[in-house]
Amino acid sequence: MLQIDELTHVYPNGVKALDNVSLSIPFGMYGLLGPNGAGKSTLMRSIATLQTPTSGVIRFDDIDVIKNPEALRRVLGYLPQDFGVYPRVSAYDMLNHMAVLKGLSNARERKAEVERLLEQTNLYGVRGKALAGFSGGMRQRFGIAQALLGGPRLIIVDEPTAGLDPEERNRFLNLLAEIGEHVVIILSTHIVEDVADLCPQMAIIAQGRIVKTGAPAELMRQIEGCVWTKTVDKAELPGLREKYQVISTRLFAGKTVIHVLSESDPGDGFEPHRGGLEDVYFTALHSARAAA
Repeated sequence: MLQIDELTHVYPNGVKALDNVSLSIPFGMYGLLGPNGAGKSTLMRSIATLQTPTSGVIRFDDIDVIKNPEALRRVLGYLPQDFGVYPRVSAYDMLNHMAVLKGLSNARERKAEVERLLEQTNLYGVRGKALAGFSGGMRQRFGIAQALLGGPRLIIVDEPTAGLDPEERNRFLNLLAEIGEHVVIILSTHIVEDVADLCPQMAIIAQGRIVKTGAPAELMRQIEGCVWTKTVDKAELPGLREKYQVISTRLFAGKTVIHVLSESDPGDGFEPHRGGLEDVYFTALHSARAAA
């Protein structure tokens, strides 16, 4: 289990990116959901030992991550939001090189490991192709292959499906689901569907604070009967925002569909809406902004 207690990080310019974050993350897939700038990447980088937080504690099993970062790195796989590769090097040669850096010194064992991971990520057929010629989805699958080198027990993936087309996104998420049965995988994203599809447990982070945790199904149950919807003209929005707790809006066929939060029927033509995880997310963000 990964245990995070009262983690705070303040950058030199005074920005508080993390504010007293505490989480217990069990084995399996765990979703960390939040908008851009919420503190997700700062939290991931702190867990991955790429930066030292201002205060707080991070423990993975018996490892004190802040005091003993090298011990964590030996069991860590990390796919950052942006990762660099040598574009003219083939997938096989690059993964082999990274395996050497990871400490796989036995040539025969390293070859077997590299080939196994290329097979697992469906890249074996293009193993001789230069990485510059890979699509976005292929690059992300290569990123997972390098993160799996050495059999890590903790894997962090930061915004892994941003920019992927639907087919590549599905392929990538299926791969994560296969891996996530026996290790801790933290999926950090702002895409609600990624968490809804994969994660039995999740947290929502906003403005550097954890504002909601739990199982997606339970969090959706908590707002059951409290979300209402209506299609309106765009010009009506300002007045409706003053009158109701508008948690989200979207355009549909030239009109604006709004969702509002209310424990009782707000009337005024609103209809009940079966709240999904997206409504949980927007409700949490709305509450966080209102409290700020």
